[in-house]
Amino acid sequence: MADRDGEQDRTPPTATPSAPVPASPASEPAPVPPPRPLDAVDRDILRILQTDGRASIRSVAERVHVSRANAYARINRLVEDGVIRGFGARVDHERAGQGASAYITLKIVQNSWRTVREQLQALPGATHIALVSGDFDVLLLVHTPDNRALRELVLTRIQSIPEVLSTRTLLVFEETDLGPRPDRPGELA
Repeated sequence: MADRDGEQDRTPPTATPSAPVPASPASEPAPVPPPRPLDAVDRDILRILQTDGRASIRSVAERVHVSRANAYARINRLVEDGVIRGFGARVDHERAGQGASAYITLKIVQNSWRTVREQLQALPGATHIALVSGDFDVLLLVHTPDNRALRELVLTRIQSIPEVLSTRTLLVFEETDLGPRPDRPGELA
């Protein structure tokens, strides 16, 4: 596929759009190798790809001052090591027909995280799930077409999960995605 500059090489074919990977029912997750340290070039590559996931290998290589082969190998290594989990688009949910957004906090039965997580991943509009500490156990971000769909999601789908003890819904009035900031070059998003 040609990019904006008409060139053919893209981010590595091993990189796939980020999407939850369903866990196999009877197996434990494969052991993750210890992370390799990232150098300044790796961090620069990450910043570039966070800003523009469609950046070509040539463009990345030129901007970090390495060869195309080196940039390709580094990006592949970052993908294989799990540092880069995928490539995707930043979506304006409202313009995409998802006009209602909410953070939903959940209290769940102790030791039921994996079961609850699998069920939450299957929910339409779920975009972020986190196991957290504090007054609640899980924080879930959802985007739905409207408040009626949000109500249905919370009252029918989430509260029907047996391990969910209680929920609290926090409506989002406005969102701003924070990406890499030019005023903080050493910081990853």
